[in-house]
Amino acid sequence: MKFRFLLWMLGRRMARASRDNPAFREQLEGKDLVFQLHTLDGKIARHFIVKDRQVSARRGQHAQPAFAIGFKDGATGFALMTAKNAQLAFMQGIQNKTIQIQGNPALVIWFQGLAKHLKPRKKAVEKQAA
Repeated sequence: MKFRFLLWMLGRRMARASRDNPAFREQLEGKDLVFQLHTLDGKIARHFIVKDRQVSARRGQHAQPAFAIGFKDGATGFALMTAKNAQLAFMQGIQNKTIQIQGNPALVIWFQGLAKHLKPRKKAVEKQAA
């Protein structure tokens, strides 16, 4: 359930960032693709549509994503996507086969670059705490 919620929130945050964050929008420049995050058993899947510098998300699998990241199960997906060092966690997941990449691996690296724009900024968090 946590993984399903995480994917839903990821879609909402990317949609908002594609409207409000110029650096995020710049990363979307020239991209027209669909990518997917899912569990290997197919029980949890969400695909993300990148078109005209906007991102939208839909539940379920897409017939032909440009790339897909499959996680062993929902708990593994949640743990790897929320790890402090996500890049290291992804690399280890690929090595121990708890993550499977399908499609263009260069786009997976592009996606990981997008993720850095979705983290809350420290200054914004500090202001809220004050």
